[in-house]
Amino acid sequence: MRFAFGTLTALPVRVTRWDRTAARGGMVCAPVAGAVLGLCAGALGGVLLLLGAGPLLAAVAGVAVPAALTRGLHLDGLADTADGLGSGRPAGEALRIMKQPDIGPFGVVTLVLVLFAQTAALAELYADGWAAGAVALAVAAAAARCALTLASRAGVPAARPEGLGAAVAGVVPVRTALTVAAVTAVVCAAAGALLGPWAALQAVLAVLAALGAAELLLRHCRSRFGGVTGDVFGALAETAATAALIVLALG
Repeated sequence: MRFAFGTLTALPVRVTRWDRTAARGGMVCAPVAGAVLGLCAGALGGVLLLLGAGPLLAAVAGVAVPAALTRGLHLDGLADTADGLGSGRPAGEALRIMKQPDIGPFGVVTLVLVLFAQTAALAELYADGWAAGAVALAVAAAAARCALTLASRAGVPAARPEGLGAAVAGVVPVRTALTVAAVTAVVCAAAGALLGPWAALQAVLAVLAALGAAELLLRHCRSRFGGVTGDVFGALAETAATAALIVLALG
């Protein structure tokens, strides 16, 4: 749990171990860290609504809180991955582009579109009340980190010999990763059930859409880069969260 919160959030949790065993446990617990971030975001959105703010402002807060509580780690990974994929260069050159500190045009456009999509979806949800927005944020955040658990499964290689990607690549047995995905879907369904039976079904569909979108991106990154990196993990999380929020907003 320390590994999960210490590496995937900016919360004051100190990572005391940095080995494959700790990494395995951390990635198994990743959805828990995501749910905490989502609940924090939902709480702020609810406070703003109680103070008289509109759904759009609550949605902006809901998007901003996870970004702040991760120090923009996943958003940075999304932008770097977009630059690497958009470059069309061979794997080695694309990885070098991703390590550069600046953000290229592909990264900027991707960030803008993803943040707009998340905010627009959340605004639709908050228009139905604080509970709908808070549940959506918790479901999306948990599903996003569950995508990281699946990306850490055995058989998925690291693209580089160093970094977070190398530390967690292949550490989770496939059966364990699938079990975590199933448990995440069930817990999200239970959260959705607080709003009614349709919301429970929609929460499951949101988790499936999130994991499916992340899996497609993961396969593309493996094909282009030869494996995963810390940036790819960030891109997977943001892609999954966006897919989940869109599915939830469609209801």
